[in-house]
Amino acid sequence: MTSRANPDAPARPRLRRHRGRRAWRLLTDAGHEVVFTAEHGGQPPQADPLLLTGVLFGQLGAEPEPARFYRQLTEAAEYRAPIAWADLEPALFDGLVLPGGHAPGMRQYLGSPVLREKVAEFWALDRPVGAICHGVLVLARAQDQGTGRSLLAGRRTTCLPKYMERTAYFLTAWRRGRYYRTYPAYVQDEVVASGAAFERGPVELSRRGTATDDTPAFVVRDGNYVSARWPGDAYLFARTFAELLKPS
Repeated sequence: MTSRANPDAPARPRLRRHRGRRAWRLLTDAGHEVVFTAEHGGQPPQADPLLLTGVLFGQLGAEPEPARFYRQLTEAAEYRAPIAWADLEPALFDGLVLPGGHAPGMRQYLGSPVLREKVAEFWALDRPVGAICHGVLVLARAQDQGTGRSLLAGRRTTCLPKYMERTAYFLTAWRRGRYYRTYPAYVQDEVVASGAAFERGPVELSRRGTATDDTPAFVVRDGNYVSARWPGDAYLFARTFAELLKPS
C-alpha cells in the first residue's frame, strides 16, 4: 500500500492503529493511504457503543461530527481488513499513530507484548509517531531496543492528564463503576514513572478544538514524536502529525 500525497517521493505505506476518527479523515483527505491493524487481523474492531450513544443519559459521548466520521470509517475498505499485529513489518511504513480510549476493553491493545515489540521496532527507525490519550501508554511500556529503557524515557510528552481521568471517573462512578478507570494507576502517573518529561497543558474540561479553532487544544511535539491529551486535541494532533509526514 502506498501514499499518493507526493508521487515523486519514494512510496511506502502509512501505518495507523485501529482508532482515531479525525486523524483518519484528515490523513485520508491529505492523500495518505491509511493501513489499520488489529490483534488478529481480518475483522474490523468496533467502537465502544457507549461512546456513540452517550455514557451518562445520552451525554459524554461522541459529538455529531466524529460520530459521522466513525460511520464513514466503518465503510472504508482499509478499516474492514486490518493487518494482524504479529504480521506487521514496521520498516514498510512511514508513520505510526497510537489512538487512545479507556475502560477495561482497551487492555487488549494497551497491554499487548506483541504490539509493543512492533512499536519499538518502528520507533528505532526515527520516523513520525503520534499518540493520544491512553495510546501514550503503549510507548511508555515499550522498551528501547538499544537501552532497554522506556521509549519515552527523557522525551517530552503529554497524555490523558490525571485531573481529566479523575473528573470523568468521579462524575460517572455511581452509574458506570470503573468505566473511566482502565487501570488502577492513572495514565499520567505511569507515563511519568517511565521517565518521560510530562507536560500537562492548560486545564480544560469542556471546550474542544475544531477544524477551524485550535485555541482549546494542546499537543506536545518532540522531534518526530507528537502527543495529545484527549479528543478535544484531535484536530491539532492530526494536523501536526500530517506535517511530520511531509518530505523534508
